[in-house]
Amino acid sequence: MRCITVEPGTANSVQLDTFKIPTPDRGAVLIRAVRLGICGTDREIISGAYGAPPPGHKRLILGHESLGRIEDAPSDAGFAKGDLVVGIVRHPDPVPCANCAAGEWDMCRNGQYTEHGIKSLDGYGCEYYRLDPQFVVRLDQSLGTLGVLVEPTSVVAKAWEHVEWIGRRAKWKPRCVLVTGAGPVGLLAALLGVQRGLDVHVLDRVTDGPKPNLVRDLGATYHAGSLDALRDDFDIVIECTGAASLVFEVVEHTAPDAIVCLAGVSAPGASRSIDVGEINRKVVLGDRVLFGSVNANRRHYEAAIRALAAADHGWLDRLITRRVPLDGWRDAFAAKPDDVKTVIEFE
Repeated sequence: MRCITVEPGTANSVQLDTFKIPTPDRGAVLIRAVRLGICGTDREIISGAYGAPPPGHKRLILGHESLGRIEDAPSDAGFAKGDLVVGIVRHPDPVPCANCAAGEWDMCRNGQYTEHGIKSLDGYGCEYYRLDPQFVVRLDQSLGTLGVLVEPTSVVAKAWEHVEWIGRRAKWKPRCVLVTGAGPVGLLAALLGVQRGLDVHVLDRVTDGPKPNLVRDLGATYHAGSLDALRDDFDIVIECTGAASLVFEVVEHTAPDAIVCLAGVSAPGASRSIDVGEINRKVVLGDRVLFGSVNANRRHYEAAIRALAAADHGWLDRLITRRVPLDGWRDAFAAKPDDVKTVIEFE
């Protein structure tokens, strides 16, 4: 089988390798790849910024946004051959910590978790892979190949869940949402906001291409350019860019009791002059909350599947702006100006 591999820590070491189909000791469920989603994390690993291979190995099979079909599974696993499935990315740490032991491995407290295609576990960028049944999630089959969007949707499903949990601290009826960034995660965060009946606004830099129309066709409001031009009473902000210039500035555009979720990861070394005292004053005196959110557990994957099944599938299909066959895999990792979501197609 063909696999996309990288040597973590070595820039531009990505290549296509050939390995044997994995044996059952790698997991009882054998899955044949259908699609692989590409995201910024993959590109950062290729750049050498981070990543870790499985113990005893030099290279890592890349890819964490999976879609596959069941090729073989135990009779008691609850899967049939041909079922469309996604693989959960993060696995609990071996200790395990209290959260990992309770199935909340996305909230691991000791950092010893592993992640497919990222940290110490081979990823899904290969024609076949194996998993234990507990880390396989069956799709609503109506999603078809749109199921490749489940993993990024699971990330924002968790973010929305935590926003709502925090909101229960008081009598809180949010109305207006700001999502910063109109990449796949931002657009999917906006989708879940619209599904909740909220007034959703999306801020990005571009003025043309597919993103503005995707936002408008979702029933949300698109803004290009400066944050300064926006209103200052958002009840919820989901920051999906990781841009240092936005991480704290969004607080200036929130109402009292607002909740700001930081879902984007900033590059190390980014610096900006800000008035920390003023930010502190606004947060404390306005009972505002800032929190970070990353990854997902099984509950969030299941919530993501429900959200995608309820969405306009034509709109979801438009999120996938490039479909690249495995033979052209290298082109899939080269970002293009009008990209929203790029996928590698195995079938």
